Amino acid sequence: MAVPTSDDVARSRPERVRDADRTRSEILDTAAREFAEKGFDGARVDEIAAKTRTTKRMIYYYFTNKDQLFVEVLERAYTVIRSLEQDLDVDHLDPAEAIRQLAGLTFDHHESHPDFVRLVSIENIHRAEHIARSNALSNLANPALDVLARILARGREAGQFRDDVDALDVHMAISAFCVFRTANRHTFNAIFGRDMLDPVHRDHHRRMVGDLLVSYLTTR
Repeated sequence: MAVPTSDDVARSRPERVRDADRTRSEILDTAAREFAEKGFDGARVDEIAAKTRTTKRMIYYYFTNKDQLFVEVLERAYTVIRSLEQDLDVDHLDPAEAIRQLAGLTFDHHESHPDFVRLVSIENIHRAEHIARSNALSNLANPALDVLARILARGREAGQFRDDVDALDVHMAISAFCVFRTANRHTFNAIFGRDMLDPVHRDHHRRMVGDLLVSYLTTR
């Protein structure tokens, strides 16, 4: 039997790294669905292990415990929307149109990622105790507001936008509309008989959030 050379060992390492990354990613995918569907308390690590064809021990090897697994699920979920915001090219647009584009991006993301909305709702039930322990999530605060701050500054300089509104105000308004539409879908439908996620309302609601924001920002 041939003795492995140093080159053989070196070639094997990248594959092991890829396998480890793939396993972590699969665990996070499955964990996100389990947490979103069953909540933090209802989700079971044994079930996550079974659905990823791994073991509870292996999950704890990668994530230490259930709390840390949930933290990393949240980190990855927030990183997706923050990356989309950072990649949005709005600096060449009229400020009002730039606000509409950013609101539309959030609208599209939250509609296509209902698990994200559920995960955020679950974390609020737990009073953000997991987010508070995450350095990664605290570092995402500024990127969430940088794009908005630039748009608002250009709008004020052009004499279009009021000057008593900051980026966090606008971020809150966008989130309020887009999160409510997904998070309250079922209760709203039961009470008012309208499914907010029915495709027939989609274009109207997408324009509506932009109209609301631009109308408010341009009101003297």
